[in-house]
Amino acid sequence: MTFSWTPHRFSGGVLALDVANSVVLRGDPARRIDRFADAATMDAFPAGANRHCGERTIFGALDPVEKQARAGLVRLREAIDRHFRAEVLGTGKPALLADLLDSISATFRISGERPQALDTATARSALMLLSRPEPERLKICPNCNWLFLDRSRNRSRAWCDMAVCGNRVKASRHYRRNRKEAQP
Repeated sequence: MTFSWTPHRFSGGVLALDVANSVVLRGDPARRIDRFADAATMDAFPAGANRHCGERTIFGALDPVEKQARAGLVRLREAIDRHFRAEVLGTGKPALLADLLDSISATFRISGERPQALDTATARSALMLLSRPEPERLKICPNCNWLFLDRSRNRSRAWCDMAVCGNRVKASRHYRRNRKEAQP
């Protein structure tokens, strides 16, 4: 099966969340898919981000992560997910923030001379996300469990991507309702 970095894969709204969302079905160990486990897919991520990421104008054209920095990007990705997911759920802890800041610092030490590298830009994006004045805009999609930034005017966005997750939920609801009505 071929894989491509489509616009839906960048529905987090910021680079740090798009990188965190590179793990599909994170909460289901049996079906979990780590898109960065394949080096070629990880290397293709910057090209997709250059086309679809919400912060592409901030960071400019991103470059792939150097081979020796790949493990650091995965560590940063996991720290981003743990910290921001806990913040949304109201279970944030200082240790999660410290781990995220350590991962950001390590990324800057390793790749800081390459500001257009994916890992450096992701670290910068995470720092910008930490400093946002409205943390309640950070949400978890109830369908796919991805993190996303709600930029709607009234903070009412429910899904990471209405065209994908929103439609799936609505179709499922419609199917259950019609099936219930059809039963005697």
